[in-house]
Amino acid sequence: MTRKRRQFSDKFKAKVAVEAIKGIKTLAELSTVYKVHPNQISAWKKQLLTTAPEFFSSGKNRQPKSEEELTAPLYEEIGRLKMDIKWLEKKLSLPVSARRSWVKPDSVYSIRRQCRLAGIPRSGLYYKPVPETNENLLLMRLIDEQYMRHPEFGYPRMADWILDQGHHVNQKRVARLMQRMGLQAITPGPHTSKPAPGHKVYPYLLRGVEIERVHQAWGTDITYIPMRHGFMYLSAVIDWYSRYVLSWELSNSLDSLFCITALERALEQGTPEIFNTDQGSQFTSEAFTGVLLDKQIALSMDGRGRALDNVFIERFWWTLKYEDVYPKAYSDGHALYRGLDAYFRYYNCERKHSALDKQTPAEVFMKGTVKKEVHKEL
Repeated sequence: MTRKRRQFSDKFKAKVAVEAIKGIKTLAELSTVYKVHPNQISAWKKQLLTTAPEFFSSGKNRQPKSEEELTAPLYEEIGRLKMDIKWLEKKLSLPVSARRSWVKPDSVYSIRRQCRLAGIPRSGLYYKPVPETNENLLLMRLIDEQYMRHPEFGYPRMADWILDQGHHVNQKRVARLMQRMGLQAITPGPHTSKPAPGHKVYPYLLRGVEIERVHQAWGTDITYIPMRHGFMYLSAVIDWYSRYVLSWELSNSLDSLFCITALERALEQGTPEIFNTDQGSQFTSEAFTGVLLDKQIALSMDGRGRALDNVFIERFWWTLKYEDVYPKAYSDGHALYRGLDAYFRYYNCERKHSALDKQTPAEVFMKGTVKKEVHKEL
């Protein structure tokens, strides 16, 4: 006897997607509350974030002026053409995981046609991966702590260390968990920091360059943040010279949307000459690089397998985790957000930095920003 497939209303999807966007609960917690697979919730979240700007700008909520306009064949044909165009736009600009989330039962398009327009195989729609177990969450916490101590550890050495701690794991499992967490050894190696297919990779512009002023170079990265129950991802933008954290965003999924939000918030405080990232798909996407190119900011990307090319933010992750995340072991998304918000204020405005002549990052950043504005006026 086949199990009847569940159908979700648009109102229900929107409600769950909004909860996911808030980032207060992890995907696993939302899955338990709403009885929906975490991957499905992640897909709804991406769908809502991607279509929200289009909804407000394209006039989709405009009502037909008359009944004749509503029933006119031309009106229906235009609507159908718009749907095709949207499918093609998604196919060109979004990764496979995002395009897959758009395929759903529809009264106009069949699943076969939707998959063909989206450029994805139908078989991928029916596969439901198993969520991470509590044991895997524990292993991910151990991996993260050891990686902060020894960033040169790849999955073979990490697996050996975990075995020494009394956990029976093999290298394949450790490699998968490290990939899920976005971790890689800092030593050069094959197949690291891979951009998405078709994404342009920019050269590293900061090798041998002396960082002498505020806004000369900014950097960004993503890190894994463990909690007592589940985990989140954190993206931050930092000014290299002052070590000032310009913006940060939390997410319960490893996509590019929260990275773009952090970038746009950082740019409200100034414009860097060079912006440095790694070669991850979040930062090589056209949506992310387009924000920088529109402002004529030079893009710089770490060399493959060279995590220390972005050394300032790598050091910051170490400081953040050992001073705040690990000791406090936040219980959930609410506590994590409040704790990080307090720590970033402390780090920027109270914590004196030895490399800054015992000044705080905020003091150095503000001085450099004022000098730059005065120079522009002159």
